[in-house]
Amino acid sequence: MLIIFKSKAAAEVIMYKEHIAVVLELLEKKVDRGVITASEIPGAIAQIEKLIEEDKNQRKLQEKKEEDDDLDEFEKKKKLDTVTLSARLFPLLEMLKAASKEQTDILWGV
Repeated sequence: MLIIFKSKAAAEVIMYKEHIAVVLELLEKKVDRGVITASEIPGAIAQIEKLIEEDKNQRKLQEKKEEDDDLDEFEKKKKLDTVTLSARLFPLLEMLKAASKEQTDILWGV
């Protein structure tokens, strides 16, 4: 299922429900329908940036561990094909920043 985020400040952002569910739960929002108000946006930006940073650190640790392990070519290719959390959240983060500048809300499921 797709979730479509809407704001007057930016173009629509479309994401898979399973990719954004964890983030919305972190923000204490319902997945199917909700709003991030203009007053909540700075906190949401901070939480998402923290989540991205934690993911990057975890990936670095994983990469160091995998350097020590012997992986075949298939496994190496599979790791390179993985879409990072920061790549998935970048469009939403940009929408949040634009909405913050214009002091407008972000809606989904409407």
